[in-house]
Amino acid sequence: MNAPPSLQDRPLYEQVAELLRERILAHTLPPGSWIDEQALVRDYGISRTPLREALKVLASEGLVTIRPRRGAYVTEVSERDTREVYHLLMLLESDAAAEVAVKASPQEMAELEALHARLEAAAQDREAFFALNEAFHMRLLELADNRWRVQIVADLRKVMKLNRHNSLLSEGRLAQSLQEHREVLAALRRRDADAARALTQAHFRQGLQAARAVGTRAAGTAAAQTAPESSSTAGSPSIASS
Repeated sequence: MNAPPSLQDRPLYEQVAELLRERILAHTLPPGSWIDEQALVRDYGISRTPLREALKVLASEGLVTIRPRRGAYVTEVSERDTREVYHLLMLLESDAAAEVAVKASPQEMAELEALHARLEAAAQDREAFFALNEAFHMRLLELADNRWRVQIVADLRKVMKLNRHNSLLSEGRLAQSLQEHREVLAALRRRDADAARALTQAHFRQGLQAARAVGTRAAGTAAAQTAPESSSTAGSPSIASS
């Protein structure tokens, strides 16, 4: 198997899991798609054992769904999934923000300030903004220093990336998100734990609302594209003539 050099010193199944994870999060293996194990075994030059171990790892992260007698599929994120993931992220990350407000050192606060400055500078580059937004959130969690919370949030954020209705795609959401980050950072500077918690929770509530709006718009577009052509030609007036 031709794995990147950075993966070479890891167990084979972890190398396979990382390569598949990258493809899933990049949507080259889109949500709902069947994972062709035979093709992967052939392409990667490996046996079924490390591949199946890799799929178990991805299933534990929520990225893959294994169906008995049917195989493995990339997980599809439902509206309920989105709502539940946002709820958990809201609770876990707001708790972390409150802790950081109280115990972060000046040097650690400076790290968050620097990350936020980079986020501000990336406001016109959506992909860079996505990456820096996640980096800010994850660094905040790391500073709160609870490795279990970091692990849980990291897995939940992977599931979020499966959602094709990213909240930041909603019109005006990127600027709104940036303003919410400013407010959270201001609360952290003031060492106001209650405000940091409340503002972080509001940030996730707004994110969920934006994700729903994107999903609703996408569903409407898909419905319009798949509507039978006969609907406007079978004896009913066309839009142009109405």
